[in-house]
Amino acid sequence: MKDIRHPAHYRSRGPGRLAALLLTLVVMLGLTGGTALASPNGTREASPSAVRVPASAMDAVAAMQPSWNLGNTLDAIPDETSWGNPLTTRKLLATIRAQGFRSVRIPVTWTDHHSATAPYAIDAAYMNRVEQVVDWALAEGLYVVINIHHDSWQWISKMSTDHDEVLARFNSLWTQIAERFRDAPRALLFESVNEPVFDNATDTQKTQLLNELNTSFHKVVRSSGGGNTDRLLVLPTVGCTPSQTLMDDLSTTIGALHDSNLIATVHYYSWYPFSVNIAGGTHYDDNAQKDLDDAFARMHDTFVAKGIPVYLGEYGLLSWPDHNHPDRVERGEALKYFEHLGYKARVADVTTALWDPFAYLNRDTLQWRDPALFAWIKSSWTTRSGTTSFDKIFLPKSSPITAQSLTLNRNGTSFRGLWHGRTKLVAGRDYTVSGNRLALTAKALTRLAGDRAYGVNATLRARFSRGLPWQIDVVTHDTPVLTDATGTTSSFTIPTQYRGDVLATMHATYADGSNAGQTSWTPYQEFNKAFSPDYSGGKIILTPEFLNALRDTEPVTLTFHFYSGATVTYHVTKSGPSVTGTAS
Repeated sequence: MKDIRHPAHYRSRGPGRLAALLLTLVVMLGLTGGTALASPNGTREASPSAVRVPASAMDAVAAMQPSWNLGNTLDAIPDETSWGNPLTTRKLLATIRAQGFRSVRIPVTWTDHHSATAPYAIDAAYMNRVEQVVDWALAEGLYVVINIHHDSWQWISKMSTDHDEVLARFNSLWTQIAERFRDAPRALLFESVNEPVFDNATDTQKTQLLNELNTSFHKVVRSSGGGNTDRLLVLPTVGCTPSQTLMDDLSTTIGALHDSNLIATVHYYSWYPFSVNIAGGTHYDDNAQKDLDDAFARMHDTFVAKGIPVYLGEYGLLSWPDHNHPDRVERGEALKYFEHLGYKARVADVTTALWDPFAYLNRDTLQWRDPALFAWIKSSWTTRSGTTSFDKIFLPKSSPITAQSLTLNRNGTSFRGLWHGRTKLVAGRDYTVSGNRLALTAKALTRLAGDRAYGVNATLRARFSRGLPWQIDVVTHDTPVLTDATGTTSSFTIPTQYRGDVLATMHATYADGSNAGQTSWTPYQEFNKAFSPDYSGGKIILTPEFLNALRDTEPVTLTFHFYSGATVTYHVTKSGPSVTGTAS
């Protein structure tokens, strides 16, 4: 699987160093409340964890389900608030526990908070702050995972060419972390390194280097004594990628360590074309479902079946949801992914940690940005929900309404019927079910469409014997209309009358049939990277990145695909910094 990084646009800007100074003052004065910090001599004074940790690593990891990531916070560069999140409070962690999470992963980037030369001493104020957040989480009854996070690509990645220096620095950090948390409850777990990468190295060398880091980490922590002698330790694959080869490599490392308190970790962000909507990955189709099925089967067979627990340290969809841009993944298709992932994780006995950089929980209000989305994620932890082949029925305004059908995905449930608000539609009159085919009659759709204004006219809910109801929008639309435009490579938009439709993807080619745009391996360019809809503004934005990648003076044919099935062709030509666009 592709080596996946956190989306760059999540790395929000912030006050940086000023925040660090304020943080130091907050920590020194104890203004954020909660359990006590370590005293100046480094001895712990924190309250014990409220968690009773099973002796078995497998049982302990099972008890950690579900898990949540405090992302883009202590891992932000250079400081806790630099990527747009506020300072973490104990109330945040209490909220996470109250919402049903049983563990929290706290990614920590140490680069800007320790000396880059020997003895690589960690700043006392920063270590205290990390410990404060850890202690709050433990006191709230959460398991906690801490790690070395973005250091992986900042300096650990240079291990192939600066081996001794990197290893010494890595060992020093873990020596200090292990010493500080030596007597912490066993509910605190250590993860050696996040998504390890190694520059200028072959695949074989990458495996060898990671094996050396994981083995050294294990030795440093175990030799520190105290609670670290049997602390649960989390070891990753290269890049945290769940490929068979890399998981086999990690299995070999774990086997050689002869330690029953070791946990394997990988990450999963779905089949790449679907995760970012590129190369035509507009639906959670058979390819995307198979990718997930295969990944969790590999996790189970490689580790769980052999008695090695798996902690899926991050999961989600890359760059989705992103409340600063239009959704690149269609909402209903994304819900199918989360529903499927929760089920497969349960079947595979894998504990899952939602990656949340800021997109799900609003850290300022402590409210879910999209409660309905979170409800689907939460439901997937315990049960299955039924869906349909799509969450919209499109009715062309320019033609008479006819019967429309969808495919039922029962997912082991039984279909119970359709509701419009509190009104239950009548089977046989308003809709019929034949096998997996759900058909709505023309008469029912005419009633639901009302005055047939463009957009969503009505919302139905398909109910199943368990799980959440599935929402189906009845949408009136006509083929969108695009008009001529001029602009520059730094600012070009296509005037667009959407007429109720929703943009799915953009296909771009030159006259000779070759692919046009910054993504040369596919004609279907990446949503929000090459193009982006602006529904309220009535336009489609072509990004500077896309336009600057075009060959000069060569006309490019763009085909815009919409979820109704409509396609619209448009032509653009770049000439130096100027861009012209014409409708077909």
